[in-house]
Amino acid sequence: MAPRPAWKGYLKLSLVTCAIELTNVVTHADKVSFHILNRKTGNTVKRIYVDAETGKPIEEGDEIKGYEIDKGDFVHIEEDEIEAVQIETSHTMSLDGFVDKSSIRQIYLDTPYYVAPADKVSQDAFAVIRDAMAGKKMAGLARIVLYRRERPVVIEPLGKGMVLTTLRYDNTVRQPEAVFGDIEAVKPDQEMTDLAELIIDKKKTKFDPSKFEDKYEEALLELIRAKKAGHKAPKAKAAPKPSNVVNLFDALKKSLSSDSGSTKPSSAKAKPAAKRVKAKSVAPKRKSA
Repeated sequence: MAPRPAWKGYLKLSLVTCAIELTNVVTHADKVSFHILNRKTGNTVKRIYVDAETGKPIEEGDEIKGYEIDKGDFVHIEEDEIEAVQIETSHTMSLDGFVDKSSIRQIYLDTPYYVAPADKVSQDAFAVIRDAMAGKKMAGLARIVLYRRERPVVIEPLGKGMVLTTLRYDNTVRQPEAVFGDIEAVKPDQEMTDLAELIIDKKKTKFDPSKFEDKYEEALLELIRAKKAGHKAPKAKAAPKPSNVVNLFDALKKSLSSDSGSTKPSSAKAKPAAKRVKAKSVAPKRKSA
């Protein structure tokens, strides 16, 4: 079954418009999920709204959204009133500007969606917009109302379709300086940096997401299989906790000599670095700060 679109509307480039639909890139259909049960009866339970003052359950028809304007003073908002709120970006994404995608800092990237033409009539205009962006190697900036929030987005070509990524507002992003500000400026020893670069060369690989394994999910499934068979939960194996490196130079050299899952460095840059390390390896071992 084809996935249900998350949004349907129009993509607009100046006077060129085409009908599109967004589809979630991420799916959680195969993930382990749990129901909440009554321990005594084994029955599933359901959540109900209870009046905070009287403690009595309220009927679904008596629920209403409220916006607090003062302590305990709410403006009542009906569901159909929210549905009636419409702005242009509720149904149309206008490409207002174009940027190099790499110029957008990763901290602003949020959720990806596939973009496809919604019908055959729109395929030609869709292809023109897609191929024009691909030809200029640019990504488009737009805005869209998604899940009752207007969100800035970036759109870029992807094969026969396009991919849209919602962006975070600047005032919602904690800037790196707020976290990294207390990190002292340290100039590492060049010899140790060379060793670290050699380790990176040895571990160089290609990005292949099919090799990613969710080991926590597997552990949950192992627990479920054991309980289903009437066995006790498997004993958890305590993972070894790493400790701080006492001698950084020694740790780098041992890492370099390890062959586990590594290949020998083949780059021209790696060879002279290795000679420098060998020549200095007789020097007294230095302690890290």
